[in-house]
Amino acid sequence: MTNSLKLLVLLASIGCCACGGGGGGGGGSTSSGATTNADPHTDPNAGPVAGNQVGSYPVPVEARAEDVSAPDHVVGAGTGASCTADAFIQAVAQGGKITFNCGPDPVTITLSRPAKVFNDKPDVVIDGGGLVTLSGGGNTRILYMNTCDPNQVWTTSHCQDQAQPRLTVQNLTFIDANSTNEATYDGGGAIWVRGGRFKVVNSRFFNNVCASTGPDVGGAAIRVFSQYQGLPVYVVNSTFGGAPGYGNTGANGGAVSSIGVSWAIYNSLFSYNKAIGNGGNPAQAGTPGGGSGGAIYNDGNTMTLALYGTIIEHNEVNAYGSAIFFVTNDHTGNLRIEDSVIRNNVGGSWYTLPGISMHGDTARQVINSTIE
Repeated sequence: MTNSLKLLVLLASIGCCACGGGGGGGGGSTSSGATTNADPHTDPNAGPVAGNQVGSYPVPVEARAEDVSAPDHVVGAGTGASCTADAFIQAVAQGGKITFNCGPDPVTITLSRPAKVFNDKPDVVIDGGGLVTLSGGGNTRILYMNTCDPNQVWTTSHCQDQAQPRLTVQNLTFIDANSTNEATYDGGGAIWVRGGRFKVVNSRFFNNVCASTGPDVGGAAIRVFSQYQGLPVYVVNSTFGGAPGYGNTGANGGAVSSIGVSWAIYNSLFSYNKAIGNGGNPAQAGTPGGGSGGAIYNDGNTMTLALYGTIIEHNEVNAYGSAIFFVTNDHTGNLRIEDSVIRNNVGGSWYTLPGISMHGDTARQVINSTIE
């Protein structure tokens, strides 16, 4: 492959085998909204670990986990039952650094409505300490931030380009979110973000879904718009899918989707995600549209998608970009792939590089990576 060198990668073990059909779960939610077992749809304790276990690309300071040694809010009082959905939602609404005290065992908090960031509150950092799973229970999105939503308080006259709030999620697992009932702000099965800044560190996303058809809706795990001054979304040491039965599914962007947003992705794993729409964008006659970007769907103009130490494999599409759909409409974007592996993604057509659909004259750099 032109400008491509083979990177010898031996995949380390990424957890025990997936249960067929999306994991087997024990125990349903209690009336508190939390259980010490897994959500009945997905068992996060059996899922793959966070991140590409052989990825070692240096992570810049600003992309690393935030310090939560002095939290503003602690959800829970030492037991799983005390870590309720209402307590979590209230903490997010108040803003600031949020940690959990749910006892020594893994806990799943199942929401019946999204937790929403208010734009006039402090920046939000949510740290699960590696023990907390947030579940949509198959019925709801989990997190929502939108600087242009008046219901969340307008704080500037330029809501589409403002520095705050900044949302960071770290050391968390997101499962069974479902945004298909969201009409106004569609896509973003687990997390929907517009404005400010957004960062994901040491986190996992399993079996999240969004709308199944549409030419430009997607992001079964995450959907992002309008980051401040075009600065990138950071994704660090995180897993989207990662094993059969754990992948995320939506019309486009089986894992993540954005319009006009740059991404810098470090030492992460995207696998077994699916873009299940049909007909592409714009939708072909007689089709509902969609089906592009098995793992990643980026649309817009001047933007950069940068992958470092990341694996993208075994994702699927019906239309374009089985691994990545990266289309800058004015051809001014840039794709950078370094110390990464993209392979064994299936379906679709219009390929500039294997698994990657993009305009042939869009700038790209492929360094010490395998694309096949």
